[in-house]
Amino acid sequence: MRRWPQRAADIVGGALFTALFGVFLVQITARFGFNRPLPWTDELAVILYVWVILWASAFMVKAREHVVFDLAYNSVGPRQRRAMRVLGSAMLAVLAAVAIPGSWDYIRFMDREGTPVLGLSFMWVFMPFVLMLAAVVVRYGWLAWQALRGDGDDA
Repeated sequence: MRRWPQRAADIVGGALFTALFGVFLVQITARFGFNRPLPWTDELAVILYVWVILWASAFMVKAREHVVFDLAYNSVGPRQRRAMRVLGSAMLAVLAAVAIPGSWDYIRFMDREGTPVLGLSFMWVFMPFVLMLAAVVVRYGWLAWQALRGDGDDA
């Protein structure tokens, strides 16, 4: 039961990536096969790329799989590592939380503008950024709490 949200996130991410790949194939076929580039494929590929990256970062990639610079972390003892996990996770959660209102305001403002070819509102193009920020708040808030309790992953 606890794994179904992750499974659902993986399915959505996979569907987004599959759609991106399909649009990319249509774009290549139209451009190089028929010498008739389709403007909507360029635009949709960019939108899907933004969605894939932000969705995967928010819901699919585990915290321990993100790229980190850990020379200082690996050079200290367990107590200092725990303190670094608490401080680093709390900082990320707070910074993401602080960024949500301003980001949401800007995304709502962009509702009045549309993409040049498809006419899709920019609010929907950049909506996954707010989802990613919310996921960062929850994920790193939870990691900070776990580290405070001493349950954190030391990977």
